[in-house]
Amino acid sequence: MRMLHLGLRVTDLERSLAFYTALGYTELGSVPESGFGSLTMLQLPDDPFASLELVHDPARPVNDIGAVNHLVIQVDDLDATIADLADGGIIAEPPSEPGPGIRTSWLTDPDGYRIELVQWPPGHPPGMTAADFSRS
Repeated sequence: MRMLHLGLRVTDLERSLAFYTALGYTELGSVPESGFGSLTMLQLPDDPFASLELVHDPARPVNDIGAVNHLVIQVDDLDATIADLADGGIIAEPPSEPGPGIRTSWLTDPDGYRIELVQWPPGHPPGMTAADFSRS
Protein backbone atom coordinates (compact mmCIF):
# COMPACT_ATOMS: atom_id res chain seq x y z
CA MET A 1 0.00 0.00 0.00
CA ARG A 2 1.20 3.56 -0.66
CA MET A 3 -0.26 7.04 -0.70
CA LEU A 4 -0.99 8.16 -4.25
CA HIS A 5 -1.51 11.91 -4.01
CA LEU A 6 -3.10 14.76 -2.10
CA GLY A 7 -6.14 16.55 -3.52
CA LEU A 8 -5.88 20.26 -2.74
CA ARG A 9 -8.87 22.53 -3.35
CA VAL A 10 -7.90 25.76 -5.14
CA THR A 11 -9.83 28.97 -5.81
CA ASP A 12 -8.23 30.05 -9.10
CA LEU A 13 -6.94 27.13 -11.17
CA GLU A 14 -4.80 29.20 -13.55
CA ARG A 15 -3.14 31.10 -10.71
CA SER A 16 -2.49 27.88 -8.80
CA LEU A 17 -1.16 26.11 -11.92
CA ALA A 18 1.23 29.01 -12.52
CA PHE A 19 2.43 28.80 -8.91
CA TYR A 20 2.92 25.03 -8.81
CA THR A 21 4.60 24.88 -12.24
CA ALA A 22 6.99 27.62 -11.07
CA LEU A 23 7.65 25.41 -8.05
CA GLY A 24 8.68 22.59 -10.43
CA TYR A 25 5.52 20.54 -10.96
CA THR A 26 4.36 19.58 -14.44
CA GLU A 27 0.80 18.85 -15.47
CA LEU A 28 0.32 15.12 -16.01
CA GLY A 29 -3.34 15.23 -17.02
CA SER A 30 -6.77 16.42 -16.03
CA VAL A 31 -10.39 15.43 -15.62
CA PRO A 32 -12.54 18.41 -16.64
CA GLU A 33 -15.66 17.44 -14.73
CA SER A 34 -16.08 15.29 -11.64
CA GLY A 35 -18.21 15.35 -8.53
CA PHE A 36 -15.52 17.52 -6.92
CA GLY A 37 -15.00 19.90 -9.88
CA SER A 38 -12.13 19.83 -12.36
CA LEU A 39 -9.10 17.74 -11.33
CA THR A 40 -5.58 18.57 -12.50
CA MET A 41 -2.87 16.03 -11.70
CA LEU A 42 0.67 17.31 -11.12
CA GLN A 43 3.99 15.54 -10.70
CA LEU A 44 7.49 16.59 -9.75
CA PRO A 45 10.33 16.04 -12.24
CA ASP A 46 12.01 13.11 -10.47
CA ASP A 47 8.78 11.45 -9.31
CA PRO A 48 7.33 8.75 -11.57
CA PHE A 49 3.82 9.39 -10.23
CA ALA A 50 1.44 12.31 -9.74
CA SER A 51 1.64 13.54 -6.17
CA LEU A 52 -0.66 16.58 -6.18
CA GLU A 53 -4.18 17.02 -7.51
CA LEU A 54 -5.57 20.54 -7.86
CA VAL A 55 -9.32 20.40 -7.31
CA HIS A 56 -11.18 23.41 -8.73
CA ASP A 57 -14.86 24.25 -8.60
CA PRO A 58 -15.66 27.96 -9.16
CA ALA A 59 -18.79 27.54 -7.00
CA ARG A 60 -16.65 26.35 -4.06
CA PRO A 61 -13.73 28.74 -3.47
CA VAL A 62 -11.24 28.01 -0.71
CA ASN A 63 -12.52 29.60 2.49
CA ASP A 64 -10.65 27.51 5.05
CA ILE A 65 -7.16 26.03 4.74
CA GLY A 66 -7.07 24.92 8.37
CA ALA A 67 -7.42 21.22 7.62
CA VAL A 68 -4.05 21.14 5.80
CA ASN A 69 -1.08 21.98 8.01
CA HIS A 70 1.52 22.01 5.23
CA LEU A 71 2.90 20.24 2.18
CA VAL A 72 6.55 19.12 2.08
CA ILE A 73 8.73 19.00 -1.04
CA GLN A 74 12.23 17.55 -1.07
CA VAL A 75 14.79 19.53 -3.09
CA ASP A 76 18.39 18.72 -4.01
CA ASP A 77 19.76 22.24 -3.57
CA LEU A 78 17.73 24.56 -1.34
CA ASP A 79 19.66 27.72 -2.21
CA ALA A 80 19.30 27.12 -5.97
CA THR A 81 15.59 26.33 -5.56
CA ILE A 82 14.97 29.53 -3.59
CA ALA A 83 16.86 31.55 -6.23
CA ASP A 84 14.89 29.94 -9.08
CA LEU A 85 11.61 30.62 -7.28
CA ALA A 86 12.59 34.25 -6.69
CA ASP A 87 13.34 34.60 -10.42
CA GLY A 88 9.75 33.46 -11.01
CA GLY A 89 8.33 35.92 -8.47
CA ILE A 90 7.84 33.43 -5.63
CA ILE A 91 9.49 34.48 -2.38
CA ALA A 92 10.53 31.81 0.12
CA GLU A 93 11.56 32.45 3.70
CA PRO A 94 15.29 32.38 4.51
CA PRO A 95 16.61 28.85 5.08
CA SER A 96 16.90 27.37 8.55
CA GLU A 97 18.53 24.21 9.90
CA PRO A 98 16.06 22.39 12.18
CA GLY A 99 18.34 19.36 12.58
CA PRO A 100 21.87 18.26 11.79
CA GLY A 101 22.43 18.92 8.08
CA ILE A 102 18.70 19.30 7.36
CA ARG A 103 17.85 22.60 5.70
CA THR A 104 14.33 23.94 5.24
CA SER A 105 12.54 26.98 3.88
CA TRP A 106 8.86 27.90 3.78
CA LEU A 107 6.59 29.57 1.24
CA THR A 108 2.86 30.06 0.76
CA ASP A 109 0.73 29.21 -2.28
CA PRO A 110 -1.98 31.53 -3.72
CA ASP A 111 -4.69 30.09 -1.45
CA GLY A 112 -2.55 30.36 1.69
CA TYR A 113 -1.37 26.74 1.98
CA ARG A 114 2.09 26.52 3.57
CA ILE A 115 4.82 24.58 1.76
CA GLU A 116 8.04 23.39 3.37
CA LEU A 117 11.06 22.84 1.14
CA VAL A 118 13.51 20.29 2.59
CA GLN A 119 17.11 19.55 1.65
CA TRP A 120 18.42 16.38 3.31
CA PRO A 121 22.04 16.11 4.43
CA PRO A 122 24.42 14.19 2.13
CA GLY A 123 23.86 10.44 2.34
CA HIS A 124 20.28 10.71 3.66
CA PRO A 125 17.86 8.37 1.85
CA PRO A 126 15.09 9.98 -0.20
CA GLY A 127 12.03 10.64 1.91
CA MET A 128 11.59 10.07 5.62
CA THR A 129 12.32 6.77 7.29
CA ALA A 130 12.05 5.36 10.81
CA ALA A 131 15.69 6.35 11.31
CA ASP A 132 14.62 10.01 11.24
CA PHE A 133 12.66 9.39 14.44
CA SER A 134 15.00 7.12 16.38
CA ARG A 135 16.14 8.38 19.72
CA SER A 136 19.81 8.15 20.63
